[in-house]
Amino acid sequence: MGLRRGTRAAAVALAAVVALGACGSSSSGGGSSSDSGKQLAGASFTVGSKEFTESIILGKILRYVLEDAGATVEDKTNIKGSANTREAMINGEIDMYWEYTGTAWDTYLGHDTVITDQQEQYQKVKEEDLAKNKVAWLPMSPMVDVYALATTKDFASSHNLTKDSQIASLPAEEQTFCLASEFLTRPDGWPGFKEAYGISPPESNLRQLALGSIYSVLAKGKDCNFGEVFTTDGRILALNLVVLEDDKKFFPNYNAAVTLMQATLDEHPELADLFAPVSEKITNSVMTELNAQVDVEGDEADDVARKWLEKEGLIS
Repeated sequence: MGLRRGTRAAAVALAAVVALGACGSSSSGGGSSSDSGKQLAGASFTVGSKEFTESIILGKILRYVLEDAGATVEDKTNIKGSANTREAMINGEIDMYWEYTGTAWDTYLGHDTVITDQQEQYQKVKEEDLAKNKVAWLPMSPMVDVYALATTKDFASSHNLTKDSQIASLPAEEQTFCLASEFLTRPDGWPGFKEAYGISPPESNLRQLALGSIYSVLAKGKDCNFGEVFTTDGRILALNLVVLEDDKKFFPNYNAAVTLMQATLDEHPELADLFAPVSEKITNSVMTELNAQVDVEGDEADDVARKWLEKEGLIS
């Protein structure tokens, strides 16, 4: 309920801020003559993201596409947690960010049913989020990044593990997990997962880690036998981890899409056309490669996002 209070007022306020910002930029001569042919010349936006690599890269992509279209952009990527990022948009602290359909369906809209069809889930999220919260969803990407449990190749091989339903049959002392704080509390995370799979390890078997640390700790095979991962993370292959099959289909689909308040989209309807070709090119293989460039090769998210956009001809 907390995410929904004040939504209408926030949307109206945000529209006013965006409109004033655009007028202010225009009257102060902020746009150069070279910007005169760009569709967002004089407009100002603040982009956000969650704190993990993939979300940050996607946030940087927003920034560079907007700047290429002539807008002035404030970068507020790397906000801790889904709820905080969503709240920042609804409260007008940021104008847009990439969200996942599964997160909205479960966490923001409160559904506990799983929709296996990606397009159907997107459509239902889009319609309900707009009706209840005045949040607009631009076309989703083909990329679907799903929560999963992973283990090391050695552990999977020695225990003949291929799917999540096999975890419950292991001795209690081997049911050890490395999990991030958000996954430990969200309904489409640990609470629902352990119930769906009949897993009830003691609390001492759970180790809470920063999301980015789970992969390397898990790979060492000492502190936990299983860890929460994202299926498009480049470290899975680099660290020889094995993703277990979600054979009970607990986790929903998580297709990424740009979200913004409807008031912002009403003010700048051209945003839909601007981001459509970008979203279309973000596939699982593309996102996995971009994530690996940051997390495995050590490149900066800024550089990775900009170079990919340039390579694809999406910015000049």
